[in-house]
Amino acid sequence: MTHHSRFIISVLSFGYAFLYIPLLLVVIYSFNDSAIATVWGGFSTRWYGELLQNDLILDAAFLSLRIAVTSATAATILGTMAGLVLARFGRFKGRTLFSGMIFSPMIMPEVITGLSLLLFFVTLQQLTGWPGQRGFSTIAIAHTTFAMAYVAVIVQSRLMAMDESLEEAAMDLGGRPLRVVFDITLPLIAPAMIAGWLLSFTLSLDDLVIASFVSGPGSTTLPMYIFSKVKLGVSPDINALASMIIAAVSVGVAIAWLVSRRIARTSSNT
Repeated sequence: MTHHSRFIISVLSFGYAFLYIPLLLVVIYSFNDSAIATVWGGFSTRWYGELLQNDLILDAAFLSLRIAVTSATAATILGTMAGLVLARFGRFKGRTLFSGMIFSPMIMPEVITGLSLLLFFVTLQQLTGWPGQRGFSTIAIAHTTFAMAYVAVIVQSRLMAMDESLEEAAMDLGGRPLRVVFDITLPLIAPAMIAGWLLSFTLSLDDLVIASFVSGPGSTTLPMYIFSKVKLGVSPDINALASMIIAAVSVGVAIAWLVSRRIARTSSNT
């Protein structure tokens, strides 16, 4: 093994350790019997039991999951459409403005995004009476607006790298443009769409700043609840909650990887 290879392996090992050792410590301390999160008092699963009996945490988690699934699905649909337009429609009038509007949420500070959305919903309520109360719908719309930008980037990158001759061959054989999109294009970019959905889901589940602006009474998301608890000190039940989230995300990533791999094999065989 060369000195260059050892250096690369050392840097990668340090990077992965820096990322995953804290997560491992959270999982370990979630089984801590002590009421003090940072002091080991023996192995116990008591905090998982108390977590499942905490209605406030369960309600916040269920609300966050509903918002994340809804916003990720909407962002994937809208982001895929935007990616198709940018990658396949060439130069058209207003393309610069369109692309700027799509990608601006990625570079806009979350505080500015949250404040602007709050003013938008307040103005809309004064003009039309909707939304009557800020909560699930307003948070889901807010998360969709910034998550679709990431989906559009992923899908556009996949389309730019894809061989257009497959779509051209399908149209030469008599396929209508819409049929070609559903039968050829979408199956080929399905892994990118899955990746975009997962990223949107994670961004929504993790968001604190924007949700704090566009939420109302009785619509506390999981990050908002955790943040309010952490300000008073980390408790062991928060470690248990974080461990359950880590486990759920790991399972979701594994399932998405298996589905993407199967889709890729199916596409290559056909």
